[in-house]
Amino acid sequence: MSKITVMNFTISLDGFGAGADQSIEIPLGAGGEELHTWMFPTKRFRKMGGHDDGTEGIDNGFVEKAFENVGAWIMGRNMFGPVRGAWPDDNWTGWWGKNPPYHVPVFVLTHHERQAVTMEGGTVFNFVTGGIEAALEEARKATNGKDVRIGGGVSTIRQFLQRGYIDELHLAVSPRFLGSGEHLFSGIDMLSLGYHITSRTEGELATHMMITKD
Repeated sequence: MSKITVMNFTISLDGFGAGADQSIEIPLGAGGEELHTWMFPTKRFRKMGGHDDGTEGIDNGFVEKAFENVGAWIMGRNMFGPVRGAWPDDNWTGWWGKNPPYHVPVFVLTHHERQAVTMEGGTVFNFVTGGIEAALEEARKATNGKDVRIGGGVSTIRQFLQRGYIDELHLAVSPRFLGSGEHLFSGIDMLSLGYHITSRTEGELATHMMITKD
């Protein structure tokens, strides 16, 4: 059965998924990129950049799983790119070059209409102005029975959690503090929403928590 899932979302020990003072130069905010150092050396991540080296093991296994059984992705506009307000033109097509790693339809949450963008490898960026319910409806239609993967960022995942839509959440806990930024769980009662931790796995550079909904 198709599920709504989050995979490889990294948070700091103090619960932040992005740092403060985000900008075009530092899209993940102060210290935000450092959260993902567990992922950067893995074989799967390196492959996305066109390299044939990289580490294997537990961390790499979780990166691999993020792309298994995915029929569609949903992401926030901030994850798609740094452009704010009305789209000035169609020049910005994401951070990932001509061949993004998704290879399925991607639904980008935005307040401003834009025509779909077709990329190499089967990735099609669709822009949804009707909120997360509209994006979820469109994504489910596109999955062919596979999972809908919520890609982030923090605000997008919080919206899906608050409505109890996420069936499975994988958090990679990075062994560092950020101190400030975008907190994933602030104001969210995970217990009352029916979420519980089902497994904890120590990777090479991060701790992996699997959380599911009753």
